[in-house]
Amino acid sequence: MSSPEQPPVGPATGRGFGRVLIAVYAIFAVAATARSAVQIATKFAEAPLAYLLSALAAVIYLVATVALARGDKTSRRVATISISIELIGVLVVGAASLFFPDAFTVTSVWTGFGSGYGFIPLVLPIVGLWWLRHTRPQSRPKK
Repeated sequence: MSSPEQPPVGPATGRGFGRVLIAVYAIFAVAATARSAVQIATKFAEAPLAYLLSALAAVIYLVATVALARGDKTSRRVATISISIELIGVLVVGAASLFFPDAFTVTSVWTGFGSGYGFIPLVLPIVGLWWLRHTRPQSRPKK
């Protein structure tokens, strides 16, 4: 009689260092959401690109926060995708803001690779992807 396949085991994304990572993502989610909401509501016409990028960052930070906190198989996949998009966004917007500074007269979270935020927006997705890899479930050996 064969036993049912056992679920993978591994450290949870929301334990230990993961709690700190989730807290940082949550802080950035709240900050980016508040900033972009105020900017879009009060002065959208001044710099729509920057304000929409801040709103996009806010959504990505929120999705990453929830997905990392949940930590189940689907949430890990969602976290990996959202954090990968975040990293691409930081790199693309960061490079674009250097090459086309006139297009970024008002900064977003990702402008200058997150220089206005101590480069945390550049480091955060790298750490997030590392954490997801570090905590990835390992299959139990078959008996």
